[in-house]
Amino acid sequence: MGWSQGFIAVDWGTSNRRAYRIDAAGRNCAEFEDDKGVLSVGDGGFPAAIGEIRERLGDLPLLLAGMIGSSRGWKEAPYVASPAGLDEIAKALVWAGEREAIVPGVSFVGGGRADVMRGEEVQLLGAVAAGLIEPHGLVCHPGTHNKWAIMRDGRIEEFRTVMTGELFALLKEHSILSDLLGAPVEVNDAFRAAARHGLSNQAVAAELFGVRARILLGLAAPEEAAAYISGLLIGADVRTGLAGSTPGRVAVMGRPELTRLYAAAISEAGGEPFELDGEECFLAGAIKIAERI
Repeated sequence: MGWSQGFIAVDWGTSNRRAYRIDAAGRNCAEFEDDKGVLSVGDGGFPAAIGEIRERLGDLPLLLAGMIGSSRGWKEAPYVASPAGLDEIAKALVWAGEREAIVPGVSFVGGGRADVMRGEEVQLLGAVAAGLIEPHGLVCHPGTHNKWAIMRDGRIEEFRTVMTGELFALLKEHSILSDLLGAPVEVNDAFRAAARHGLSNQAVAAELFGVRARILLGLAAPEEAAAYISGLLIGADVRTGLAGSTPGRVAVMGRPELTRLYAAAISEAGGEPFELDGEECFLAGAIKIAERI
């Protein structure tokens, strides 16, 4: 069965995977999500994991994106150097079998720094192809490792990664602040105040300890700590992403529980954020790549 008759798109991350069955008309007919990320599969386990996907969604070709193409995944797909668009990505697909194509990541080197992404490129380029964002502009892609990407002529021109999500998780699990981070994070007065502080203050490591100190001295409420710490980290993240640019329209792409937080912080910085569903963008990108096979 050829790709034009339908395929399965898989966004395969470190800790989870999401798979979608796309029909010949480009419609998402079925999907599932589980916690079988690449680290849980292990060496030699990918053929069985691929078989499981087909058992659940059908005997179709697979387009695999994300960490499945990393050195910890099934078969490594070398990075495509930016600037990169859909054509460059499609030409660099790595085949793990006759019907299993792995999407390469994108790399950036310049200005004395280097960066890489895997998986986000499908969403970024898919959003442009679907007309959800302009071919030129700034995109914020929240996640474990947030990406700030500059799009130019519909391609990924350059980008920068900020490890805000991972840092928050580490603080929640392994730091002196862990007992303060159990509450869900909401966009409230504490979050907005902390975001403004993070936008204007570079001593974030010191400010984090200050949160605990204020609570111990009765100057702040413990129930506001999670929102405040999140706002502080995201504010600092946004400061990095907007550095050297005048705040304007910024696409914020990903899962709603994260995009709303970043959108609020970008608004505090004077920007004009608009939120996009990362899943919709991923499917648009996967379809455009499959059309080029």
